[in-house]
Amino acid sequence: LSGRVCTTSFSKGKAVSSTTPIQPSSHRSAIPAGSGALFFIQTFSTLGFAVLYSTLVLYATKRLGFSESDANAMMGVFGAFNYGLHLFGGYLGGRCLSNRNLFILGMVLQVIGCYMIAEMGVSGLYWGLAMFLTGSGLNVTCLNMMLTQRFAPDDDRREGAFLWNYAGMNLGFFAGFAVAGYFQLSENYRALFLFATIGNAVAILVTLSRWQILADINTPLKQASRKSFYLRMLAGLVVLVALVPIIRVLLTHADFSSYFVVVLGILIFIMLCIMTLRHREADERRRMVAYLILAAGSLVFWSLYQLAPMGLMLFSEHNIDLNVYGLRVAPQWIQNINTVVIVVGGPLMALLFKRLRERGLNIDIPLQFCASLFCMGLGMLVLPLGIQLAGGDGLVAFKWIALSYVLQSFGELMISPIGYAMIGKLAPARHQGLMMGCWMMVTGVASVLAGYVSGLMPQNSGSTPLETNPGYSSVFNALGWGSVATGVVLVLLIPLLRRLIAQQRQAS
Repeated sequence: LSGRVCTTSFSKGKAVSSTTPIQPSSHRSAIPAGSGALFFIQTFSTLGFAVLYSTLVLYATKRLGFSESDANAMMGVFGAFNYGLHLFGGYLGGRCLSNRNLFILGMVLQVIGCYMIAEMGVSGLYWGLAMFLTGSGLNVTCLNMMLTQRFAPDDDRREGAFLWNYAGMNLGFFAGFAVAGYFQLSENYRALFLFATIGNAVAILVTLSRWQILADINTPLKQASRKSFYLRMLAGLVVLVALVPIIRVLLTHADFSSYFVVVLGILIFIMLCIMTLRHREADERRRMVAYLILAAGSLVFWSLYQLAPMGLMLFSEHNIDLNVYGLRVAPQWIQNINTVVIVVGGPLMALLFKRLRERGLNIDIPLQFCASLFCMGLGMLVLPLGIQLAGGDGLVAFKWIALSYVLQSFGELMISPIGYAMIGKLAPARHQGLMMGCWMMVTGVASVLAGYVSGLMPQNSGSTPLETNPGYSSVFNALGWGSVATGVVLVLLIPLLRRLIAQQRQAS
């Protein structure tokens, strides 16, 4: 990637390479070819996930008769496999299947999965979820890898591109949450899940229309011989097919699956530590150490963030006054506070950070991670305050949950797109796919932990807000101060992290 993009084709069993120049930084266009297409692909591919993410717990409790604890456990496993499979997506994409091929196959599985959930009810729920999760779990990393490959390692446009792409993803979330809330009010779940297939189908069509410019750049698969190329493709397809029945079985054993994901996450973290210690290049090893510290700190943020479709969703449904200026607010619409902040704030934050850096302010990755944890902590701590000021019926004013989501969203802006962008800075080129997948698997482990935390919250069935408010207040206080404490620890580590990351700048 030092000044040129390499594209590879196969001719008579040999890899034939052609090269296309990348313009010097002073002559670079606004965005590399393919980045704009990926913005729209990201938007439409998010719709189906947004529907299931915001509705699964309510669908399970209101229509399928699940208890709140069982629904939370299933949602925890749903999130765990969705994010956990990003690790396999990072490995398969570019090694066994090209990132664009894996993305298309994953989207096809999502379309079929949503259709089964819509048409087959309980009998199709687990098979539909297994197909959907296999698709969504594998193809998200593909999108991020296709985007990061558009940029050279020293290209300072990468962070802005990921902030824009993150805004596109949240545009998809906004549409998905809005439609989900509309159908939730009438509990027309069949129409809702059929709608979820539309966005996935559009994402497939857009990807196919821009197929050539989304080709992989400098991946192991492109360096393989013709025979190895087809063997890798076959292996990737076998893995893809085998994952569906495996996930189907694991979904029906939520307790075991939760422990499995947590243990797997610990083992992968240990593996990364060993890989880091054995890495020969000193500068790259230091950056990998910084990656591990930041990944560990982010686990706290994501564990609290993943409460949105579980404990926070049920808290909003039962303990928040959802009548706002005469309008009945669907629980899913509350999460659109998050999407509005992300869509509007993402580009604005990219512009703000650019200007502040031009003025000499050191707004770097460690500082943004610390700020995200403080925002998340405050987002949790405003809820007990709202509970204390609740009305005589125990219902909490809507403004408190709105404020909580705004604070959480500011925190998300400072950790999620920045976390994706930092992979290109901190990960060695040959480990970028793996480390991108590991970074996203942190959210999978966090989803399981969020399921456990949601289990500590009061059960709303047969209870009133006045009875459950004290329990919610206690949990939110503990979570908020825990996030703040983690942020303080990272503040103390900022000098160390900056020294570790600064090695890259000296080396480049």
